[in-house]
Amino acid sequence: MSHAAPPTAVALLGIGRIGIMHARILVAHPRVERLILADVDEARATQAAAELGCESATVDQVLDPTNALGLSGLIIATGTSTHADLLVRASQTGVATYCEKPIALTLEDAERASRALEDAKLPHHIGFQRRFDDGYNRAKKLLDSGELGELRRFHALTCDQFPPADEFIPGSGGIFLDCNVHDFDILRWVTGREVVEVYATGSARGSKVYEESNDFSDAVAILTFDDGTVGSVHSSRFNGQGHEVRLDLMGTKGAANVGLDNKVPFRSVEDDVAFPPDEPWYDFIERFRPCYERELDHFLTSTMNGGPSACTASDAVEALRIALACVKSRDEHRPVRLSEIS
Repeated sequence: MSHAAPPTAVALLGIGRIGIMHARILVAHPRVERLILADVDEARATQAAAELGCESATVDQVLDPTNALGLSGLIIATGTSTHADLLVRASQTGVATYCEKPIALTLEDAERASRALEDAKLPHHIGFQRRFDDGYNRAKKLLDSGELGELRRFHALTCDQFPPADEFIPGSGGIFLDCNVHDFDILRWVTGREVVEVYATGSARGSKVYEESNDFSDAVAILTFDDGTVGSVHSSRFNGQGHEVRLDLMGTKGAANVGLDNKVPFRSVEDDVAFPPDEPWYDFIERFRPCYERELDHFLTSTMNGGPSACTASDAVEALRIALACVKSRDEHRPVRLSEIS
């Protein structure tokens, strides 16, 4: 964690589960001199601020184009459907902005937000925390160095042990936008390749909310990269053994396996196999908290000071494009070229 940058004032929009996690990280960061919380539920923001020993304000006060609060940084951790509009408003404040993924629910909104940030030349970062995970970084280095040879296949998965609340699903954008967008982003980043075609399928099991929302509880997508590499991306809301996030890269000289740690939710039924020795991961916050800490530190000490962003809005647009291609493939029961998503 870098402490070189001077103290500053930061506002956080959205006091849900991930917003509270961010707030706890921010309030302890040496760079954050003032933390201001805001939410459409003003009472919730006031209560959280009192518990954390920081300030609260209204959403309109935080997004005031005159920046009367004297902010240097803004964190957006609200519902996905609000991201695009809030990013456009943030671009009018001149305040460096961090926004949780995905950037929007539609390509039109995503491109609108990306243009606003670009036109305003606003320093910004989109929250894909896996880019700050040690395992993904090591896998990228092995692939870039040629140690794995030519990449031929990959397998990525994001599987939750427990499903989110039913009321979350209808506005989430569905499993490809809400969940697998992380896999789509990290695959682009690790491999340096672009997806050209997808085929997606799945099932709606468990709660009726999935079928009612035209969503999947469990899904599989086959992706083809621009160099012909093929692989699969899996997701589930009901992975009973534990929370599981992995990426397997298989090359002509070797393989790299991200997430194959002592807490991976495996149960071998082979003789004399005791792996893994530890209790499985509980959820994404337990699994990725160090990555969120590194990501926020990067935003506070680099992006806010004119340094490069580890994930730009244009990156987020491309990850969303893959997710939307999967939605189209699901709905039309056919392979979909990325060129169709425009």
